[in-house]
Amino acid sequence: MNPANITIAKARPSSTVIVVRDGKTGPELLLVLRHAKSAFGASYVFPGGVLEATDDRVGELREGVDDAGANAVLNLSSGGGAYFSAAIRELFEEAGILLARTADGNWADPCSYPGARDGLNGGQLSWIDFLHKEQLNLAYDALHYFSFWVTPREMPKRFTTRFFLAALPGGQEAAHCGGELTDSRWMTAAAAIAASEAGEIEIPHPTVLTLRRLSEFDTARSMLDWAAGRSEAGIPCYLPAVVIVDGCRLVVMPDSPLYPVYPADE
Repeated sequence: MNPANITIAKARPSSTVIVVRDGKTGPELLLVLRHAKSAFGASYVFPGGVLEATDDRVGELREGVDDAGANAVLNLSSGGGAYFSAAIRELFEEAGILLARTADGNWADPCSYPGARDGLNGGQLSWIDFLHKEQLNLAYDALHYFSFWVTPREMPKRFTTRFFLAALPGGQEAAHCGGELTDSRWMTAAAAIAASEAGEIEIPHPTVLTLRRLSEFDTARSMLDWAAGRSEAGIPCYLPAVVIVDGCRLVVMPDSPLYPVYPADE
């Protein structure tokens, strides 16, 4: 692929959430299978999706991190809170896990809001209206920002994605939506990598690299503690490229000698 001959699509802001729980053989992560016709179709990924206008209107319906704090964590001048809201909204819509607290400060029970998830997915219910009606506050403090990826310039659909890590709230269970997602499973990072290498499941490149990093932890707590400290050290933006070598399509990082030279304005 010649950088001079490609049309570069605009990357859409999005959020991804990695939910972790302790398992018998180590910390387990929630992976979901996207429908074949969706973005990253037929691949196992972490729950997430693009920001929506409603994510920018959460206002005071959140706890632990205010808008200024969200901007600081994500190194943005504005709009940081929308990434936190989108992460929580998409996790609820796709996997049925709700990172929100009730007026008494307890974790919300997703089962207490029958029909809300379908209403949100179908567009009949507004995220903001749902939060107001049920008197819920989004638990921004439950999200730990730890990685930032941008889809290669060569791809027709591109995303600028913030990765968050969160613990599964007590008493909650994951259940994929059955529409955009057709399967879900809890796996250790090592097991997911092994399944991918064996050709049993398809996992996108950024997800594989994330799993490799998370495979270094032997408890959910140690993983969460690591993620909680990542933003203080500064989080780089990973922008891979897609190149063709000997007829094979490869994904390479900027430190690779195969990484293309793009026009200065890109």
